Amino acid sequence: MPASSVQAQVSAQEWQLRQDLAACYRLVAHYGWSDLVFTHISARIPGPDHHFLINPYGLMFDEITASSLVKVDQHCNKLNDSPYSVNPAGFVIHSAIHEAREDAGCVLHTHTRAGVAVSAQKDGVLPLSQQSTFVLASLAYHDYEGVAFRPDEKPRLQADLGHANFMVLRNHGLLVVGKTIADAFLSMYTFEATCQIQLAAQSGGGALTHVDPRIVSGVAESMRVQTGGLGGAFVWPALLRKLQRIDPGYLD
Repeated sequence: MPASSVQAQVSAQEWQLRQDLAACYRLVAHYGWSDLVFTHISARIPGPDHHFLINPYGLMFDEITASSLVKVDQHCNKLNDSPYSVNPAGFVIHSAIHEAREDAGCVLHTHTRAGVAVSAQKDGVLPLSQQSTFVLASLAYHDYEGVAFRPDEKPRLQADLGHANFMVLRNHGLLVVGKTIADAFLSMYTFEATCQIQLAAQSGGGALTHVDPRIVSGVAESMRVQTGGLGGAFVWPALLRKLQRIDPGYLD
């Protein structure tokens, strides 16, 4: 059953954030990165409190709307009158990052086949493609500790992430941190492409050519030029136009 609109109950800023986050969920579903109902994207609500929006547990990503998103605090207390629950494992990972990183406007986590496959490889992400250079410039790893529902894992997750914006969760999947929802989506698009390309290259059976490490060190400037200094905001309007053509229900 569709969630009742909460537009009149929240600020214009929060409503825009809700629409963008719902769009991100629909786009993740469209690109085939979802895992039924088991992964998460969160967005921090601007302000002094560490409040953020996360998906209602049990809804498929292509069902999520601006109004159905759940607003929670650092202790997983619901801050809006929502009939939906929040996945404890999703809350632990996302709350840990929002708590430690003031710049974490959005945290996006996936369990794609390619992402989990690379996360299981001992050497992790390899410098095999142009896409990989953007990932390797800001990459961290976190060892698998089981399903992440124990709060005691949070300090280790925070320490492993540090200031990185891309993270391989070993034997688990991929995670990105973005200043905005648009930044996080573009980062995950790049991360997922990196993993798919790596697996395709490895499946060829021949010797692999690695990118010169000096190129990785200059990749931040390359990204700035490529997006006109806008980062994810450069592609986000086009993605929203695409979504409005094929799946506009997220706006409600």
